[in-house]
Order: sequence, then C-alpha cells, then structure tokens
Amino acid sequence: MINARMILSAGTAMTLALMAAPAFAKAEAPAPATAADPQPDAPLGEEVVVTAQHREQTLADVPQSISVVSSATLERQAAINFQDYAQLVPSLTLTQENPGETRLVLRGINTGSVGSTVAVYVDDVPFGSSGSLSNGGILAGDFDTFDVQRIEVLRGPQGTLYGSNSLGGVLKFVTGTPSTQKLEMRGQAGVETTQGGEASYTGNALVNVPLGDTLAFRASGFYHKIGGYINTVGRSASNVNQAESYGGRASLLFKPTNEFSIRLTGLIQNINVDSPSNFEVDPITLKPVNALTTVAQGTRRTRLELYPELNTVHYQLYNGTLNYNLGFATLTSVTSYATQKQRQISDISTNSARGTAQAVYGVAGVPNTIGLAYQNDISLNKFTQEVRLASADSDSFEWLVGGYYTHEKTRLYQEYLPFTIATRALIPPATTFSGLTFSKFVYAQIDASYEEYAAFGSGTLHLGPQFDITAGGRYSHNNQSSTQAVIQLGGGTPTFGGSSEGVFTWSVAPRFEINKHNSIYGRVAKGYRPGGPNFVPPGAPATYPTQFNSDTLVSYEAGYRGETANHAFSIDVSAFYIDWKNILITTSTLVNGTPVGVNGNGQRARSYGVEATATLRPIRGLTVVGNVTWTKAKLLDDTVPAGTGGLNLTGGLAGDQLPYSPVWNANVSADYEWSVGPNARAYIGGNIHLIADQAAGFNAAYRAAFARRLTLDGYQTVDLRAGVNFDRFSIGIYAKNLTNEYALTNVSYPFTVPVAIGGTNTPLARASSIRPRTLGATLGFHF
Repeated sequence: MINARMILSAGTAMTLALMAAPAFAKAEAPAPATAADPQPDAPLGEEVVVTAQHREQTLADVPQSISVVSSATLERQAAINFQDYAQLVPSLTLTQENPGETRLVLRGINTGSVGSTVAVYVDDVPFGSSGSLSNGGILAGDFDTFDVQRIEVLRGPQGTLYGSNSLGGVLKFVTGTPSTQKLEMRGQAGVETTQGGEASYTGNALVNVPLGDTLAFRASGFYHKIGGYINTVGRSASNVNQAESYGGRASLLFKPTNEFSIRLTGLIQNINVDSPSNFEVDPITLKPVNALTTVAQGTRRTRLELYPELNTVHYQLYNGTLNYNLGFATLTSVTSYATQKQRQISDISTNSARGTAQAVYGVAGVPNTIGLAYQNDISLNKFTQEVRLASADSDSFEWLVGGYYTHEKTRLYQEYLPFTIATRALIPPATTFSGLTFSKFVYAQIDASYEEYAAFGSGTLHLGPQFDITAGGRYSHNNQSSTQAVIQLGGGTPTFGGSSEGVFTWSVAPRFEINKHNSIYGRVAKGYRPGGPNFVPPGAPATYPTQFNSDTLVSYEAGYRGETANHAFSIDVSAFYIDWKNILITTSTLVNGTPVGVNGNGQRARSYGVEATATLRPIRGLTVVGNVTWTKAKLLDDTVPAGTGGLNLTGGLAGDQLPYSPVWNANVSADYEWSVGPNARAYIGGNIHLIADQAAGFNAAYRAAFARRLTLDGYQTVDLRAGVNFDRFSIGIYAKNLTNEYALTNVSYPFTVPVAIGGTNTPLARASSIRPRTLGATLGFHF
C-alpha cells in the first residue's frame, strides 16, 4: 500500500540528489514547456510536432489527449522498452511476464482477453494481429527505442483514422528519417547490474549517409543482454529469466524534389528469453515461496521447473511510403508486409494431463517418471495497404480521405511434449497405446485468415481564427475464416469456422482557442475491436459459442491546454467518460463436464477519470514534469457470456475494477542541466513513480477460495540519473528502482504442485514483479 511515509522517503531521495548539483543560474528566457515531454535539450521556442491526425501539427492544435516522449528523454532515462517509459505517459499501464510478451492498457480499457485494445504503429504502419486467434492482446510490438525520434501516445478510441483494436488508444513509434544534409554516426555501450541477479550489457550504433542531393541511407543496430534474477527449484539453475534482444533498422529515402519522396524501410528484431520472469508466491501475502515446500523465502524469487523453458518473439517489418504533393492536396501511399513469430516452451508437469502421459509413456510399476512440457507456436503474416489524400493546410477547411486494406494469416500450434524427469530428455512421441498407434501425444492447430477493407475521411472546419471543429468517420468490413484440428492419441477431425461483420466508427472534436497560449477542446469518438470465429473443442455441445461479436465503446472527453507567455509553466488536463459494451472476455464453458477456455462477449463496462500533466521551467536548465491519473474502470454487469449456461466461470461481478487499472497513477520527474565548460554540459535528475492498488485478472477460483478479488498492492519507485555530454562523447550513470521495491505487476491463480512430483498439493499463485534495484553506466559517441 502507498502511504505518506513512502511518498516522503521518495521525495527525500530525489531532493538530496538534486541538491548535489551546482547552484542554479537565473535564465533570461526559459525553454518552452510541452504538454507531455520536458525535452530538456530543446532550443528556445521549439514546439512539439505530432502526426496524430495524419498531418504534421503542433501538439497544441490537436483536439485530443496526446503524450509525446522524445528521443532525448528515452536516451537519458535508459528507456529501451515498454516497462522503462510507461510511467512517463498518463493512463498507460501494462502487464508483462516476458520481454516481447506485453499487454498494453490505456484508460483502464482491459478485461484480460486475447484481442488487443491498444494499437501499435511504427510510423504509419499497424503492427500485430487484428484478429483474436493468435493472442495479439499480449504480443504488443515492443520495439527497441534506439533511433526512434519520438513516441506518440494517443489516448481514447482512434477508430476513425487508425481502425480496429484502438479502443483504448494508439502507441506510435516515429522512427528517424534519412537525411541528405550530412554524414552522421552515433553509438552507445552500457553495462548494468541487478540486485540478486547477473550483469546486463547493451550496445547500439547508427549511421546516416547522404548519397547525393536526392538520396540518403540510414541504418541502426542494437544488442541487449539482459541478466536474469530468478532461480529454479525442481532443477538446479540460476538467473533463468535472462534474455537477449537484438536487431536493426535500415531506411532509404529518395527525394528528387520537394514535392515527391519515397522511403523504404526494413526492421528486424529478435527477443529470446530463457524462462519467464514469474515465480511462485503465497496466494494471500503474495510473497515468494518455494513451490515444492511452500516455505516463505523473503524476496528471493524462485520458480518450479522440471524442464527448461524458453520464449522467443521475432519481428520483421518492411514498408514503403510514397508522398506526392499535388498542390491542392498530398497523396500518401503506405504499403507494408510484417511477420511476427513466437515459440514458447513451458513446463506443465503440474497439469492433470501429466498423469495420462505417465500412463502412455511410463514404465509399468514405476510411477512419477514422466513430465510434460507444452509447445506454443504463433505466427502472423500481415500485408497492409493504405492510400490517403490530404488537403493543403488552410485557414477555412482541411480534409482527408483514404482507404485501407489488410490481409492477415495466422497459425496457432500447440503440442504436449512428454519428457523423462530424471534426464529432462524429450520422449519421441510416436508410440502404440491401448491398440492405438499415433505419431504425437496431443496437439492442436488453428489456421486463420483475416481480411479487412475500410474507407475513412476527416475534415476540420475553421469557424474564425479561434474556433474549429474536426469530424470524421470510417466504415470497416472484415471477413474471417479458420480451420482447426485437435488430435488426441491419434484421434480427431478438423472443424471450420468463419465470421463476417461491418462496423462504422466516428469522431467529433470541437476546439476553442482562448488566446495564443490557452485552448479548450472536446471529443466524442467510437472505437471497436473485431469479433471472430471461436476455437471449438472436440465433443462441444450444440450450444457452444462458435463465434464472438465485436465490442465497441463511445468515449466523451474534454480538455484544456495552457501555458504562460514566457513558457515557464504549462498544463494539459483532460477528463474522460467511456461506455463499453459487448466487452470481449476470455471465459470458460463446460464440455463434457470440464471447463474449457473460450472467447465470449460479456455485457457492459465503464471507465471515467481525469489526467493531468504539468511542466515547470522556472530557470534555465531546470525542468520538472508531473503527471497524475485518476481512473474508475469497472464492470457494470456480471461476466456471463452466451453459451455458458448462465455460469459465471470467469468470476467477474458487477462493480469489479477492470484488471490492471489502478485508481491512482502518478509520476514526477526533475532534471537539471548546466554548463561545465565550453563544450560540455552536465545533467542530474530523477523520477518518482507512484501507483495505487490494482486488481488482477478476473478469477473465479480465487474468489471461491478467498471470497475476494485477487489484488496487487500499490507501490512507489525512485529512479536517478546523472551524466556529462561532451562535444563528441557522453557518459552517464543511472539507478532504477533505487529503493529495491518488491512490487508485483501480474498475478495468476492457482498454481498447484501435486505430491506426485514432489509438491504439497497446496494452491499457490504465480507472479511477475518489477526488476530489482538496477545500477548502470553508459558511454556514447556521436560524429
């Protein structure tokens, strides 16, 4: 629980750090504040430019809630992934068990289902599955931030311009563009150590090469070795959650005239993880325990493994963007092809299916010699094409029209893999049992296709110099099909599914400019997430739900942006109210008396709250940014989808807080920069992050056992940083989670280790936490 003592201790740590800096000098004219990002190294008078409405605009002119995290902030805070910079964005939370396996949540819009509610874009290209048969909800593209110009986070539904799966909003990576102006080389190397774990190493580099006045090439690469800090029981291994992430991006720009350009870009990133970053905890105290003995062990994190686990996620993205200024309008064409592949090997020897594997592959009279692993492979191949025509900037009316097409193919393959516990060797699955001959023990495969067409348009009418109104709409139609097979001991037949639906989304956003430095806006918008065909298990009754419907929401938002005339202070405040219906949930239904997971539609949920970001620059070099979010996101009805026979097997009740949507979430950062010579500037800074209690996923089993929701305690963290930027080189040091806070980000229940494999048959929980105290240093160069 967050209390006053914790807040005071965090504040004291940051105050002492900043007191170590030299005395401040009065500024003649402080740098401008922005609504979302301090950008401490920005020159005077610079305004933040965003592309949220598919045209370049200053942040102050966009009538919706947006945060921007600049490349300077990402680099200074050593933020390379979602977990590093999520705290900088109001209303953004996440859950993660592995690097590359992340669920993003904006404004509390989350029920823990398989489909994503936050769309991820790389420049103008959507990444990830639109459908819900390939676990897109937990596979948000966690792209490395090196050579990313900025990250834009659009809060609230973005169905008009960004289409499906943007119920909560959009997270957009804006990458560095090749430049014909000059040769540039830049790189950085770093090392860090984690409390109770092993060392981590990182390196990256980029080069920008002009190939004449009309052609330029830009390439970057990175490698991160992330040390582990979790040990195993059941087999002897240390720091098993170690990971590596590596890849690169290359881009070629051809710009023969100011009116015409073509940019080709390729991106590859591989994330390889050994074991997941979750561990066993007591289901009441949520403190670490030994899974075999259930004995508490302080904050020492261990996980049960009889077989080595792994998780790999590989991204590839290729796109071409054409821009042609026709004078009255600009034509833009964006073509992309992307792949996303995941392989996951998990030890599921605690599953009841292990008993069947023992009977099939074990030696008669010798019990408990066979374990069971689980292979889960997901592949996505996605083609997209978007064409837009956007009018020239105008003081009277601006418009945009466009069309969008995507064709996606996904495959989900799952297999049970028996192994010998003593040697941890997989057993060739081909065998004969009870007169049946089969090549694999149990496996399932779903091949799915998703095809969507959409047409959209938006216009901004300027009714005088101070008032404008932006409105738009989008019609999307998708067709989906699936072929599935579940083969058990050689038996099973394929089944087929399909769905087709059309959805219209829209938005209306008036804006009034009070004066040059102050404006108010309103926005009403609709968003949606596609439905689709369901996985149908063998023996399913006629009432089994063979498909699920799309869920939609309507958001109402009002906001204010303002700053002082000298840019010393700015504030961005928005209030929102969201009605969400036909919510997509992952539930269970009974098949032959056994609960089986299924996608379904619940009824209604609601989220409302207030977000605020304030930036203070009282003197030159000092920037203080604070953001706070207050959110009430709750179910309005019990989670009882059709086809479950009226049973609430999900466990969600009316009034329940939506999963992983804390009521309070706040962050304060302070940075001071000063000259230490003619070609050197030093900096020092820190962050305090506070997050309130948050409910875990809906869980009927936990509610039945403990008569309450599974809830994670709130926590606070402190990060510090310091460094010096020289003319050609830079050095930096940092501390993340300085106070070594034990804080959980994800919990599931139950996890029971049976006596047959050395456990006590006591239901435990499994949890993931933030990384323990981490200290690091970086050395960079630029030419």
